[in-house]
Amino acid sequence: YNQLFKAHSVDAVLVPLKLPAAALPGFLEHGMRAENVGGFWATIPHKSQLAELLKPSDPVASIAGAVNAVKRHPDGRLEAALFDGIGFVKGLDHFGIGVAGRSVLVVGAGGGGHAVAAAIAQRGPAKLAVFNRSRERARSLVDRLQPIAGERAVVADSNDPAGFDLVVNCTSQGLKPDDALPFDPARVNAGAAVVDIIMTREPTPLLRTCRARGLQAEAGFEMLVQQVPEYLRFFGFDAIGQSLQSDLDVVRAMLYPT
Repeated sequence: YNQLFKAHSVDAVLVPLKLPAAALPGFLEHGMRAENVGGFWATIPHKSQLAELLKPSDPVASIAGAVNAVKRHPDGRLEAALFDGIGFVKGLDHFGIGVAGRSVLVVGAGGGGHAVAAAIAQRGPAKLAVFNRSRERARSLVDRLQPIAGERAVVADSNDPAGFDLVVNCTSQGLKPDDALPFDPARVNAGAAVVDIIMTREPTPLLRTCRARGLQAEAGFEMLVQQVPEYLRFFGFDAIGQSLQSDLDVVRAMLYPT
């Protein structure tokens, strides 16, 4: 972001802040009164607590129970939002992967799975199945999806990808070299697409195996790329956001592996 601010002659800077989880409420009350702090990005462990404290109105953030950006309005009011979901579905658009009227399997019902499933649900899939090793956790997510997905959202009995048009890995399986695959790539339908949201510099074993079969298998970096214009517009940098949205190659060059 600092490179983008400099390139567009914007008088702003992004700096890291290491904040203990217990200090978050105090920071919101006191730290955000600083007149030159317009907002912040947030990551683990603060995303869930911020959602509890700030009660986001965005349905995806509400379902996910997490936010990753907070801005201060001129009157001092704090607004929170989550951009993982919109980044994911915009990434699908970039890759030409349709969702509406199709069958989707989301494997993993953690924080990423919540955001991804909620954003997919808004796109009107014919079926949205959620699998998690803890069936109770998958059921909890499906229940949270009911207001926007209704009966189209179901708990999957297994992680078998057969019969689905799109399969999304939202588990952490693939971060370590010896991890088991989150599902069997050999069972993915020919013509189906696979997306792995794990952010690694090299293609995950899942992506490599799927690509070896000739399947469309895409990495999660585009999810980050597509969030950038949304973040910038959220924080009031509309001109930069609009400029980047028409050509995100500069962002890809910073984030994608070379």
